[in-house]
Amino acid sequence: MRSAQEFDLCVIGGGAAGLVVAAGAASLGAKVVLVEKRALGGDCLHYGCVPSKALIHSAKVAQIISDAERFGVAAQTPAIDLPKVMRRVQSVIAQIEPNDSPERFAGLGVEVIFGAGEFTTPNLFTVNGRQVRAKNFVIATGTRPAIPPLPGLENIAYLSNETLFAVKEPIPQLLVLGGGPIGCEMAQSLARLGSRVTLFDLAPRLLPREDEDMSAVLYQQIKQEGVDLHLGIKVLKFEHANGEVRVLLEHPQQGQYWLRGSHLLIAAGRKPNLENLGLRLAGVELDNGRLILDARLRTSNKNIYACGDVAGPYLFTHMAEHQADVVLRNALFHWPSKAQTRNIPWCTYTDPELARVGLSETEAVAQGLPHRVYRFPFADIDRAVTAGETVGMAKIITTPRGKLLGACIVGPQAGELIAEYVLAISKGMSAADLSNTIHIYPTLAQINRRVADQRLKEALTPQRKRWLKWLFGLRG
Repeated sequence: MRSAQEFDLCVIGGGAAGLVVAAGAASLGAKVVLVEKRALGGDCLHYGCVPSKALIHSAKVAQIISDAERFGVAAQTPAIDLPKVMRRVQSVIAQIEPNDSPERFAGLGVEVIFGAGEFTTPNLFTVNGRQVRAKNFVIATGTRPAIPPLPGLENIAYLSNETLFAVKEPIPQLLVLGGGPIGCEMAQSLARLGSRVTLFDLAPRLLPREDEDMSAVLYQQIKQEGVDLHLGIKVLKFEHANGEVRVLLEHPQQGQYWLRGSHLLIAAGRKPNLENLGLRLAGVELDNGRLILDARLRTSNKNIYACGDVAGPYLFTHMAEHQADVVLRNALFHWPSKAQTRNIPWCTYTDPELARVGLSETEAVAQGLPHRVYRFPFADIDRAVTAGETVGMAKIITTPRGKLLGACIVGPQAGELIAEYVLAISKGMSAADLSNTIHIYPTLAQINRRVADQRLKEALTPQRKRWLKWLFGLRG
């Protein structure tokens, strides 16, 4: 056992959160060690954001080719080679990977250690027989796919987001367990890339965290594209026979029936990576398998912080980066900095995309908040019409006086368009502020002004219109 070496900061986990903390601390002059079990870049680079968006784009190209007739271009059935698509996905990862390489971080002054380690005391972490002592530690070990304890699943060679993008053979018939963001994105994409896809979930609708009228737009689009949807069902058991996966479902009205496929994708949530870290010896307490954190992202051991997906509750790379900044302020400078928990934006990258920030209509009702709801369709946005992408709408929730509480967009480039609302809500702006802001014509972003205009129109009651006509001598 090598003697302990002292560091200002020991970061455990080399995903998005851990890398931001390590790079930021080193650039500020701290002595930093980064411990990673597999490869730098974490889930986002290797199994999440980067490969999924690369696959989604290939699927979009295939859809445009097959649907070209409506643009006045001769359509054709695209010749899809799924293994070739997956090779492109891997090439995209390879292009981005140098940004997260050990060499780059060594150049920044970060010592990188590869290996699985554990706490042996509250201020000592042991990895590869080496003891690392630090003033502060950061747990940034991320999450992994949650595999539900369903009968027979242990006998199935299922796919998850950690194995899907390494597939080297066609996927003729795909079964997808899970109607959340990952399940919806991959179901639609692989259907566009030639697979026959069936998605099933216990939840009665897709994306249950979103308002029903918004997720319904996505439901109709995915169903129209040929994805077979089975929602509100119970999974009884899995079987593998004659080279195919079989799953027995039970529907409250339809009874029991079987689904069959060549492959199974599990997209049923995430689980924090906290096993075998010696947390008990470190004085770090858990609640139902999750870290107990204060607003400054400190564990029950105040010298051990956590950030990124392992900290939750929002499993997004942009949230991981925000939490990493909070940890840096607290651990290095002892500035009382708290993590944001409100107005966190996110996007599901289906086609159309679905993005949201702030309160949903469902949440406003559940909390008993007085509110107003306004909608505007993409079908009435000229740029959407010219692009042939008119499915969806924008929706805002305001106070009775017009202050913005939340926004949701389902439609083309929703993930980009929602940024205006992220800023507006964080700055306490109103719908009138957006109505008074000039938006370029023709752009999709005009929908942000048009939906805000609905509040102004609502204020023009017949009595007010009569008063205005009298005041200005209007004839109309």
